[in-house]
Amino acid sequence: MAEWIGIGRRARRCYGFDEISLVPGTRTINPNEVDIRWEIAGMKVDVPIMAAAMDGVVDVDFAIRMGKLGGIAVLNLDGVQTRYEDPSEIMNDIANSTAEKATELLQKLYQPKIKPELISKRVKQIKAGGVSAFVSCIPQNAREFGQISQEAGADCFVVQSQVSSSKHISSEYKVCDYGKLCEGLKIPVAIGNAVTYKMALDLMELGASAVLIGVGPGAACTTRGVLGIGVPQITATVDAVAARDYFHKKSGKYVPIITDGGMRIGGEICKAIAAGADAVMVGSAFAKAIEAPGHGFHWGMATSHANLPRGTRIQVGTSGTLEQILIGPATVDDGSQNLVGALKTSMGSLGAMTIKEMHDVEMIIAPSIQTEGKVFQVGQRVGMGK
Repeated sequence: MAEWIGIGRRARRCYGFDEISLVPGTRTINPNEVDIRWEIAGMKVDVPIMAAAMDGVVDVDFAIRMGKLGGIAVLNLDGVQTRYEDPSEIMNDIANSTAEKATELLQKLYQPKIKPELISKRVKQIKAGGVSAFVSCIPQNAREFGQISQEAGADCFVVQSQVSSSKHISSEYKVCDYGKLCEGLKIPVAIGNAVTYKMALDLMELGASAVLIGVGPGAACTTRGVLGIGVPQITATVDAVAARDYFHKKSGKYVPIITDGGMRIGGEICKAIAAGADAVMVGSAFAKAIEAPGHGFHWGMATSHANLPRGTRIQVGTSGTLEQILIGPATVDDGSQNLVGALKTSMGSLGAMTIKEMHDVEMIIAPSIQTEGKVFQVGQRVGMGK
């Protein structure tokens, strides 16, 4: 599979969303009759599209609204929601900052310590809204925040880092033991982010209830530029799916794969699920919602890092309500709204009745798929030419 890139060094060719296309089969299905439900740790979820745990995307009200629409929004426990009793003024300051000063301001605003009582309060507020509470934090805080979240009634605890590892080494701070964390908590623990077969398998063997896939593909993430690391999402997903299927065959436990980041439009979500993902996690598409707390701005989790930011604040604008973006009706022509409708229509066109059947559709390498016949769209900057 690898190609020579120089004397004595080979590299594997990997693929992203723009290089892959899905091929219709021998049957088609009414999109209204396909089943897009998925399951995580015994919880059945109607919509396989999650809102990312980013401050510009998810707050308590957004999480409740997303839950009522059938999806899941993950609240970031390391952000402004748990540092400030009323984060609305902070969010306004970030939205009104100039591009030149945005990162510096974020670094300043993320300095106050996280308040444990606010973690509990936010979880209880989401639960009071009548929906499942999914919350996220970095490994360094996982042991403490996991217990607080569990006691407050959280339904799932997500541990996310730039790169997840089962063998992290540090002499400066106490390392998070994922195995002990999963064993110690009574609620499901999802872990990310990984991009290889071996790491996905290791996390499953340590007890992860789901594994998030993706390093650096997010719209607001600069990890790939700052650190030079990452794997295109199609290949990363396919490799992780192979680990999931092997682990399922060996243990009998099915651990869902969640492709996290890099998806702006419905077609990319469809490709991620065709690559084998059980669900996807999306940030920038939901940052465009009227209900999003970022007021049309979006920034990565590591943007506020004190010494080496691996993210930036970007302006995505506001295009419509969360309901429009998730389930329509769409008023734009670029695939950024009615994501559920796009997935159902794609599955119907491909003849896939369920998410698991979608995993088996034919995929081809097609680098011209985004540009073939689209010269007018590109020239006029409409549709696929935006």
